[in-house]
Amino acid sequence: MDAATIVGLLADPVRLKVVAALALGAGTLEEVAAASGLGLKDVALAARRLGRAGLVHREGHALALHTERFGAAARAAAEAAAPPERLSDDPAEDAVLSAFVREGRLTSIPAQHSKRLVVLEHLVRVFEPGVRYPEREVNALLAVWHPDVAALRRYLVDEGLLTREAGIYWRSGGYVEV
Repeated sequence: MDAATIVGLLADPVRLKVVAALALGAGTLEEVAAASGLGLKDVALAARRLGRAGLVHREGHALALHTERFGAAARAAAEAAAPPERLSDDPAEDAVLSAFVREGRLTSIPAQHSKRLVVLEHLVRVFEPGVRYPEREVNALLAVWHPDVAALRRYLVDEGLLTREAGIYWRSGGYVEV
């Protein structure tokens, strides 16, 4: 069974409640109905559908969830997924960036200075050398990456990657491709 099939089965709120009740220890139709607040008929219909799909084993009124199928589907989906795009040619930098950047956004600002510097040097590339940016535009560009634009702006200035004067910013450091 693949992950998409499981997600499709759980997209129905009744089946989701049945699976949740089973995962939390309910073992009969009656226990699932009591735990989920569903009617016995709804539980029986959902259990039948989940049983046909192979997620639930039903024997009379007794139900058992095949929890191992969730893990197997997750592993198969992970193996089939394309490898993540490299964010740097340097393996050490790529490891740091992969830990903190997901889908083009920072998951968090690194506390460790060396890692934060790697992230900031990657981030400063959104600013074109020689272009002057008002603070509002700097905030808009940084907000795409992380909601704490003030911290990012301060770190970029403190590390000498951006320079600020009278509310205007410009790129003053970092690697530039020529």
